[in-house]
Amino acid sequence: MKVAHYGASVLAAALLAAVLTPGAAHAAQTAAPAAQYTPSVGQEGKDVIWVPTPQALVERMLTIAEVKPTDYVMDLGSGDGRTVITAAKKFGARALGIEYNPDMVELSRRNAEKEGVADRAQFRRADIFATDLSDATVITMYLLPSLNLKLRPTLLNLKPGTRLVSHAFTMDDWQPDQTENADGRTAYLWIVPAKVEGRWRIDLIGANPAHYDVQLRQRFQNLDGEARAGNDVLQIRDGKVRGEEVMFTVSDGKSAGRVFTGRLSGERLEGTSRGGSAARWTGTRTR
Repeated sequence: MKVAHYGASVLAAALLAAVLTPGAAHAAQTAAPAAQYTPSVGQEGKDVIWVPTPQALVERMLTIAEVKPTDYVMDLGSGDGRTVITAAKKFGARALGIEYNPDMVELSRRNAEKEGVADRAQFRRADIFATDLSDATVITMYLLPSLNLKLRPTLLNLKPGTRLVSHAFTMDDWQPDQTENADGRTAYLWIVPAKVEGRWRIDLIGANPAHYDVQLRQRFQNLDGEARAGNDVLQIRDGKVRGEEVMFTVSDGKSAGRVFTGRLSGERLEGTSRGGSAARWTGTRTR
């Protein structure tokens, strides 16, 4: 029955095309354009259902990530494209949306064209777990906790200083560096930390030179460990890593101790310290 109906429809269309002039055929096509795709909240996706992030939170997420025109933003599961378009239009960044649904990708491209940012806001049909994220300086997402956790090893291996912002969902025991709210919704920010765990020789440079043999232990952006200065065994406390920036205190547990702030450059740490007299310091990895 369906086959017969289909055949009759094709025959009728062929007869109509044969009798219409080119001008009339164009008019008929213009009068009845194909319906454009319209997504619905809660529709099924590859990994999650689609629920758009409110525009106020989109802007807040990009603000706490300190997005600038020099940034390259990647939105994982970009939906209708609003985060990518906002990053390009309001913050001046280049941005790429990764979306598995091809209809959503085409919708996003149309939206970018309408907003005049198609040159900076682009979209790709792809699986977020099979996408190279290494070029991003900022990554945004609105995924389930299980998906954030699955992505976590990849995210932690990105360039130190890469900013990650998630709507609503955390990264399990990787605590966020910042939490913000807008329109009753929550956004979480993480700064990918440099990997500084291991043994270091730290040298104070100045009027009172000294050196410490240091063992740093790292759990995400948090540091602790031990330091030896001669026969003295000291504690590393209040340690933090924010991108390539490092801070920790060396203390005997009785005094305030000496505070080290610095930056990782390749395999070398360098910065300034305070506690008693101020001094420059450098750190080199030891085996």
